[in-house]
Amino acid sequence: MRDVLWHGKDVLAALQAHLTASPGDDWQAQGVAIDTRDLLAGDIFVALPGEKAHGHDYVAQAFKDGAAAALVGADFDAAGLKEDAVLLPVVDVLAALESLARAARKRSAAQIIAITGSVGKTGTKASLADALAKSGKTHAAERSFNNHIGVPLSLARLPQDAEYGVFELGMNHAGEIAALVDMVRPHCAIITTIAAAHIENFPSMEALAAAKAEILSGVESGGSAVLPFDNAYFDALRKEAEAQALNIVSFSAEGHEAADNRINRAKLHATCSCVTAFMGAQAVTYKIGAPGIHLVANSLAVLSAVQLVGADLALAALSLAEHDGLAGRGARYRLGADDAPITLIDESYNANPTSMAAALETLGLTPRKGRGRRIAVLGDMAELGDDAPQLHAALADKTESADIDLVITCGTLMQHLHNALPPGRIGAHTDSHAAALNVLQNELQDDDVVMIKGSNASRMGLVVEGLIDLLTDTPQQKEAL
Repeated sequence: MRDVLWHGKDVLAALQAHLTASPGDDWQAQGVAIDTRDLLAGDIFVALPGEKAHGHDYVAQAFKDGAAAALVGADFDAAGLKEDAVLLPVVDVLAALESLARAARKRSAAQIIAITGSVGKTGTKASLADALAKSGKTHAAERSFNNHIGVPLSLARLPQDAEYGVFELGMNHAGEIAALVDMVRPHCAIITTIAAAHIENFPSMEALAAAKAEILSGVESGGSAVLPFDNAYFDALRKEAEAQALNIVSFSAEGHEAADNRINRAKLHATCSCVTAFMGAQAVTYKIGAPGIHLVANSLAVLSAVQLVGADLALAALSLAEHDGLAGRGARYRLGADDAPITLIDESYNANPTSMAAALETLGLTPRKGRGRRIAVLGDMAELGDDAPQLHAALADKTESADIDLVITCGTLMQHLHNALPPGRIGAHTDSHAAALNVLQNELQDDDVVMIKGSNASRMGLVVEGLIDLLTDTPQQKEAL
């Protein structure tokens, strides 16, 4: 039995400026949903308009599945619905959802943390949510709900009795984060890093950094900013945080003594990372359940936020060992024969030069077994602007330093990497995800380790799904060692 999230009278109060009719308030809801495939009995169904389908087309199904109420446009035709169906008609459904989100934030006494950055937002959010859950009831956005729909939806789901809330803010253009953080109003803001993601939408890296720094504008008075000391744009981020009169905490995976929190020692293994860090003057030793220096950096951001919101640092550090990679972001699968399995590293959820380099480095940490090889299957990186060809070709050096045995490329831009690869590492170049899967299927041999990565537009996730379907019916995510 789920707890009550919203009472009818509170929903009506939150939506009073939007409602075009006055429904009854003798009802309650346990959740909020925008998709009938995710809806549970007792949810408020939010009938958002869409490019391919309108939420109005699914209202009847939502009530059939047990929806408590439906937030609909003023022009919705209720013909065919039961008389007791609770409809909340408004002029603008998305604007009404935002008002419900703001009401959830206003009534909450939780410590709120918001996260942005060019790389690592979702993984950091998941790690931080689990770390805070060791100290109290924690609410976090699902999956990558970080845009103009996902953020208000996640806020509207914030339980009134939550002690901590963790939200992820994304953007493609300037001004987008400012609008999101105005709803979230965090006590602590984390910027994981600034790198060349979505750069084609900005005139310069400085402009991109400024867009990420918009998160600082919405931090509550007296709040804090957790900033990446190792990043080239740290000084610019710090100046913006100072302008907002925030408490600044810097973190350094490179161990710079000038940083507030820094790595003292990090050992990267094939399936985990072991770390000793200084959190201020306090030494903390912990394990991360997945390899990669980027995860080490993100762990410092997590622990910095834990300290700032007053949660238990020791319990938080212990929780990091439980993270062995999210789907699309480092999850590992053992596929095929038990005695000589294929290891699949799923990095298929989006890519930019920084995250691509980190994924290749992580693949390079995996030891070879038997005749097994390290194979990278790489799709185009999107939204890189005029420098895209050079940025793709530059990955050749990363494949060399990580000692990748075979690189299979997919897409127009990845042709530039294919052409730049050293002869001993060149695999096939393909023009579609289906062709890449076919090449990979014919190439695989026992004990190979395969890492698959690319921007969402390259559809590398379908290569992951296809490989799993080919090699096993019941894949199980590899447990962290």
